[in-house]
Amino acid sequence: MKKILVATEKPFAPAAVAQIKEIIEAAGYTMALLEKYSSADELKSAAADAHAMIVRSDKVTADVVEAAKELQIVVRAGAGYDNLDLEACSASNVVAMNTPGQNSNAVAELAFGMMVFQARNHYNGTAGTELRGKKLGIHAYGNVGVYVAKIAKGFGMEVFAFDPFVDEAKIKADGITPLSSVEELYSTCQYVSLHIPANDKTKKSINADLLDKMPEGAVLVNTARKEVIDEEGVVALMEKRSDFAYLSDIAPDNKDVFEEKFAGRFFFTPKKMGAQTSEANINAGVAAANQIIKFFKNGDETFRVNK
Repeated sequence: MKKILVATEKPFAPAAVAQIKEIIEAAGYTMALLEKYSSADELKSAAADAHAMIVRSDKVTADVVEAAKELQIVVRAGAGYDNLDLEACSASNVVAMNTPGQNSNAVAELAFGMMVFQARNHYNGTAGTELRGKKLGIHAYGNVGVYVAKIAKGFGMEVFAFDPFVDEAKIKADGITPLSSVEELYSTCQYVSLHIPANDKTKKSINADLLDKMPEGAVLVNTARKEVIDEEGVVALMEKRSDFAYLSDIAPDNKDVFEEKFAGRFFFTPKKMGAQTSEANINAGVAAANQIIKFFKNGDETFRVNK
């Protein structure tokens, strides 16, 4: 009987675990649960006889893959998968997947919550501004970007998007204005919502030169990865421009500089919180379980992210 390990240092909600277990057992497999573990050795030990793994932000390193001799598939319950060593997975013939779209609405709502918080001066009792009529740029029009666009239109914002991997006709069909370059997006929009992945091409690509193109009263909202931000460059820009604000779903490494110099012009969540809703928690875990079952039953590799 195949064993599916659910390994989460930060556990799924109990309701999610119950649904995952139900799906796995209904398919004739067995589920093992490892929660709140404190070392990589615990993960390696638990994975030793697992045929499949479901993880969240847990690091599936080459050592973990090497220890899991029976492993055939690992699924990251969420969109980002930089915590999976794809090269190690491929070398061991392990299929690596993510669950795109399951957390998208949660991330989009967080992005807008941060925008409103900043527009209303962190609710400090002073007069703020409104989002209606402002120009919002969506940098990467994927699953999250689509939800951000829908919410923005409800707020009455003028919405633009740049994504070289998405057909302009699709963006236009959603009532969004596609732009032809990243520079055009940033120079056009007072608000930019960032959704690019972290990879060799994008790391530190959001830099001072690009951000300085934004109009007066600029607000950058980052619910992607902190690695895509040139953090020193953002500090330099905010020293130069007192109108610029930076909001992020994870604190930068130089958080203390922001706290010292830029009161009221930044907001950082205490941890990565984009997917931290009960609905997203359940959706991603259930999707991961279903993808594993489909893979074992009929070889479905729809959401494979390694070669």
